[in-house]
Amino acid sequence: MTDPTLHTAHTCRLAPAALDEIHAFLDTAFAGAFSEDDWDHTLGGIHVRVRDASGLLAHGSVVQRRVVHAGRSRRVGYVEGVAVRAGRRREGLGGQVMAALEEVVDGAYAFGALSASAAGAALYAGRGWTVWPGRIAVQGPQGVERLAEEEGSTYVRGVGGAAVPSGGAPAAEVLVFDWRDGDVL
Repeated sequence: MTDPTLHTAHTCRLAPAALDEIHAFLDTAFAGAFSEDDWDHTLGGIHVRVRDASGLLAHGSVVQRRVVHAGRSRRVGYVEGVAVRAGRRREGLGGQVMAALEEVVDGAYAFGALSASAAGAALYAGRGWTVWPGRIAVQGPQGVERLAEEEGSTYVRGVGGAAVPSGGAPAAEVLVFDWRDGDVL
């Protein structure tokens, strides 16, 4: 068996067969709970894949989102579609994917953000991502709407692993995400 290798590419540089493979991988990794909206959210940014001779072992992507924070609209690197093949977890593959995604966030965005499942939270916390202490909202079709269900599972990471720049007391601050179909976060 060959050693796993890491591949990084923008969505536009991936052939249809590669995108189909990633889509199927994520659907399997999320036990059929990876919707078409989830797939759409994974596209349009940088994909990081780890593969070996057996195929895809891990994946993650970072896409641009607009987030109003501390009175400014900021370009944020939003992490999507992070998964590791069952049977290959706890080998550091997720960490390899995250390290590459964090490099993209550090070089191109004001800060990083993601929504963590209970199963994924330890990976992110172990890499220095922290739960956003304030409120979470979305600029929806009817105006700004609070997303209380996302509070406690939305993680952020400043550039280079630093804290996210604050406009005041972080617990009193709000992150207002751009609208998108499906799960907003």
